[in-house]
Amino acid sequence: MDYCLLLPFTLGISLVWPCFMATEISQTEEVKHPVDSHLRVKRGWMWNQFFVPEEMNKTNYHIGQESLSVSTMSRFQRSSSITSGECLRSDLDNGNNSFQYKLLGAGAGSIFVIDERTGDIFAVQKLDREERSLYTLRAQVIDSTTGRAVEPESEFVIRVSDINDNEPKFLDEPYEAIVPEMSPEGTLVIQVTANDADDPSSGNNARLLYSLLQGQPYFSIEPTTGIIRTSSKMDRELQDEYWVIIQAKDMLGQPGGLSGTTSVLIKLSDVNDNKPIFKESFYRLTVSEAAPTGTSIGKIMAYDNDIGENAEMDYSIEDDSQTFDIITNNETQEGIVILKKKVDFEHQNDYRIRANVKNRHVDKQLLKYHVEASSTLIKVQVEDEDEPPVFLLPYYLFEVFEGRPHGSFVGTVSATDPDQRNSPIRYSITRSKMFSIDDNGTIITTNALDREISAWYNLSITATEKYNVQQISAVPVYVQVLNINDHAPEFSEYYDTYVCENADPGQVIQTISAVDRDESIEDHHFYFNLSVEDTKNSSFIIIDNQDNTAVILTNRTGFSLQEEPVFYISVLIADNGSPSLTSTNTLTIHVCDCDDYGSTQTCRNKDRMLSMGFRTEVVLAILISIMLIFGFIFLILGLKQRRKQTLFPAKSEDFGENIFRYDDEGGGEEDTEAFDVVELRSSALMRERKVQRTATAEIRRLYRQSLQTYAFEGTGSLAGSLSSLGSAASDQEEYYDYLNELGPRFKRLACMFGSATQSYN
Repeated sequence: MDYCLLLPFTLGISLVWPCFMATEISQTEEVKHPVDSHLRVKRGWMWNQFFVPEEMNKTNYHIGQESLSVSTMSRFQRSSSITSGECLRSDLDNGNNSFQYKLLGAGAGSIFVIDERTGDIFAVQKLDREERSLYTLRAQVIDSTTGRAVEPESEFVIRVSDINDNEPKFLDEPYEAIVPEMSPEGTLVIQVTANDADDPSSGNNARLLYSLLQGQPYFSIEPTTGIIRTSSKMDRELQDEYWVIIQAKDMLGQPGGLSGTTSVLIKLSDVNDNKPIFKESFYRLTVSEAAPTGTSIGKIMAYDNDIGENAEMDYSIEDDSQTFDIITNNETQEGIVILKKKVDFEHQNDYRIRANVKNRHVDKQLLKYHVEASSTLIKVQVEDEDEPPVFLLPYYLFEVFEGRPHGSFVGTVSATDPDQRNSPIRYSITRSKMFSIDDNGTIITTNALDREISAWYNLSITATEKYNVQQISAVPVYVQVLNINDHAPEFSEYYDTYVCENADPGQVIQTISAVDRDESIEDHHFYFNLSVEDTKNSSFIIIDNQDNTAVILTNRTGFSLQEEPVFYISVLIADNGSPSLTSTNTLTIHVCDCDDYGSTQTCRNKDRMLSMGFRTEVVLAILISIMLIFGFIFLILGLKQRRKQTLFPAKSEDFGENIFRYDDEGGGEEDTEAFDVVELRSSALMRERKVQRTATAEIRRLYRQSLQTYAFEGTGSLAGSLSSLGSAASDQEEYYDYLNELGPRFKRLACMFGSATQSYN
């Protein structure tokens, strides 16, 4: 049953229902009022709904007529079936133009007009139902004589009826879908939807059917839903996308219906349905025998028609080769052949390996495509290189006893040329003064070895080919110096030993121990004894504790601090070396005036104080010495500074201030009675003596060079020269106090030279 056909009937009932209600009210009112009553008879508007086809090209399309009717039951009954274009005529409207009709509402006067005289309604414009499908207007009747409204306004509806004038349009364009390749038939791809703007209740104007214009035989579409499905399996490697054209047609696809189309891009996603395959069945690679481990020696390549993650692959070598390996370049998916272990041309000059390849990610349902892996053969040719010498061992360890003479044998190293020409080898030691090596690889000592100085020597032996000195290799050599018993044991520390004056026999006064600088395979063991002389005459005995310690005990009673304050005993210490060595160690024992408790701590404290006092005196002496040294240095510097000053007085100084003129004549020989001319005589030999002069003597010498001496009696005179400028006996004996003893005439001279001497001193 088509429910769309019931829609106009339902709308008609809803629209006519007010008329029935108005009729019923009118009947009720007529019962209340007699027929012959003079009261005014109530009149009412009967309204209709009108239909206007859309897209009408007629300028004035007659829609219908509004008319006034008496609201009485008897006059209304004939209007029980109202249709479009009909009206109810009132017997009050006698056609004499006593009434005037007016149209009100949206569209009145512009889209719709009414004939004021007859009440006919016209559409004056083309209507489009898709823009507006319903118009609600109001009609009013006015008395032409009075200009008053006869009745209240009456509403009526104008509906725009649909015609098939709209093509179906697809929604949500553009369409694009992705479907896995090799999908089974009937797989849902996508659903397309179209819309028709026509009235769905008006026949089949908006009823659509979908069809496939392009896309067979791979796809199909459901006519009423627009669902697209696959019709056959598709391989992405053959074609990875498809354009499908869909048509939507109204009127259920009947002739004359309107249609619209859309395009759908369908892409195939990749599945791992292809295994990687080597394009080359044989690869030839080369590698140098000098290549280090990890060297890339070549690339191989397999191809996979799949893409993305499905094309990722892993390479491997059959039989798990120990010499070569293959890794995958994740960016290019190439297989890189690398050297897993160094090769040797002389040992093997070519290798044959087989490589396999397979996908890294394979779903279980696709394992059937990857049953057998693709493989290829790789031949690796080893190239010969001039290699450096090779030592027989990766390192050498030798042992030698200390104290061996110069040239002692240590050990022998050996290296060979791995190449076919077998070049002779020359050996050398890097930076060693204790060992040397000859061309045979024999290592000898060049100096005596002392284990206590160095117990190990780390050497680097270099082997060089004589035919090609650029080919060099080195090997570490470790030399261990073995110990011989060449150090006697000795006291482990200095012992400060005291014994009380009233000590009893057998009293322990000191525990001693020993050390040995030698290295012993077994633990050291020391033996303690007194010397033969001390054993016979000593006031002390020694007891070996057998644990590398010994105790010193008193051997008598009564010791005197005044008579014998210090004892010296010789302790013999022997080790367990081979051969055994013995040393003599002197133990000093001080006699102590112990306290009442027999403690020697008082003596120890006194010695410590004396030691500290001695140390203080030493420190003070050192400080004083330092001060004297600095004082002497400052004195020397001061003297040097004074010597730098000019030895001549400045021009402004007057020499006469220090020189006196004598107007008295000499008395000749008579002067010898008044003066001791011997004291004034200056020996010619002393004037000629060249000795180191002091600053005063230097000034006096310069004075003598500048002034003419006078009153010189000659060498034959006992007085010699009377000049005071030449009367100095020597530069070392410049004392002028004797001038005071020569009399009043020399008093001024004594004052002058005496003061000068004091100033220079």
